[in-house]
Parts: sequence; structure tokens; C-alpha cells
Amino acid sequence: MESKQKRTALVTGGSSGIGRCTVAALSKAGYIVYEFSRRDVPVEGVKHMCVDVTDEASVQEAVGQILLERGSIEILVNCAGFGISGAVEFTELKQAKAQFDVNFFGTVNVSRAVLPSMRRQHRGHIVNISSVAAVAHIPFQAFYSASKAAVSSYSCALDNEVSPYGVRVTAVELGDIHTGFTQARQKIVLGDDEYGGRISHGVSQMEKDELSGMSPEIIGTYIARIAQKKNCAPICVAGVKYKILRFLCKILPCTLRGKLVGSIYAK
Repeated sequence: MESKQKRTALVTGGSSGIGRCTVAALSKAGYIVYEFSRRDVPVEGVKHMCVDVTDEASVQEAVGQILLERGSIEILVNCAGFGISGAVEFTELKQAKAQFDVNFFGTVNVSRAVLPSMRRQHRGHIVNISSVAAVAHIPFQAFYSASKAAVSSYSCALDNEVSPYGVRVTAVELGDIHTGFTQARQKIVLGDDEYGGRISHGVSQMEKDELSGMSPEIIGTYIARIAQKKNCAPICVAGVKYKILRFLCKILPCTLRGKLVGSIYAK
């Protein structure tokens, strides 16, 4: 029987990529780890729960079950997410809404489910996975960039709301990571001729950067370390070059920043 003295962590999107590596790192750190995903990909010592983060009732029920078993949840890491690419003009509204439903509102759903217990126990850390795209505003990934900007903004606001009750919220903004996320991206190729091949070029460049990106194991360890900190900045950026990129994006005039990013992904 597992001791209730061990602390409990919940990771969404824990069946693959960054989520799976975060699950492994938290388990190694001694946490009892639960993971939410729609696919059951067994990880030793980790409890899988088949949960769609966009289904509020399912999320509430699953979190209630964890609290019944464990009594508390000390860490929540919201990793569930996916990407779409393509020109805004040719992206259907239902596709854009699906991007926000998972990346942003899925994060909101699970956060809201764990917050009451964290606030009552006067401790807890919610870590939401965001992206430097939140500030870099990647062309032909407008909806992905916007969804991650929403996650970062939401995290900062929520941290201010709940920090007086011992609960911290952090958005971890990531850069290029070599995972299955690249292959899973939903590509909308309509309009490439009208845009002079710029859509396919921009997405191709992004995929090239991702395939030569950071290891998900390193990122999973980084996220787990951030999650265990009692006092953490509301925005953390993984990797020196992405810290520099974020800094430049914040200080450069909007027009110059747009030209810089556009020269890479929209030429």
C-alpha cells in the first residue's frame, strides 16, 4: 500500500513526448504520479486515467477520484496540447476553436478542478506548458501562438489570484523540442499557391528547427524541477537561447520583432 506521506503529482498529456518525460522525472523524484491522456501508454509506477481535458465533467470526476485515493494533489503539470499550422485565411473556425479547447481551455479545466483542494491545504504548484511562440508570434502558426499567449497570460493572472493561499502558478515557455509533436501537427496546406509557397516554407523551417531541438528528457527534468520549487517566477523559459529570444521579443519594437520572425518563417 502506497504511503499517503508521499506527495502526489498529476500530469496531463502524459502518454508521450514532454508529458511522458515529465511523468518519469516526477516519479523518479519520489512522487505518486497520475497522468491524464486519451491513450493508455503504460509507464512503470504511474497511474493512467483515460481523460479528455476538454470534458469538464470527466476532469472533475477524475480529480475527485485522485483526491479520494490520495487526499491531496501537490503538483499539476498541464502538458496536454497540439499544434495546427496554416494561413489564418484558410483555417476553419472549428479548427481554430479546437486548438484553444485543448491548449487553453483544457488547461483551465484541470486547473479549476485542483484549485479548491490546493487552496484549502495551503500548498500546491500548477505548471502550465506554454511556448516562446506566445511572444514571438509565429506566422502560419497564428492560432497556436495565440493559444500559448493565452496560457502565459492566464498563468500570470492566476498566480496573483492564488499565491496568497500558498498556491503558485507558473507558465513554462518552451522552444524547439524534438518530439512526436512535429509529426502530429495538423497542417493546413490550403492557399500555399496564393501565398507564394510561404506557408510550406515557414512550416518546413519550423519542423527543421524542432527536429534539431532540445531533448524531451532534458525538458521533462527541467519541468519537474520547476514544479517542485516552492517559490517560482510566473514565467520560466527553458534554454539559454530561448531566454534571449524572449528578452529580445519583449524589448524590440513590434515592427522590428515582426520583421525578424518573418525573415525566418514567412519569407
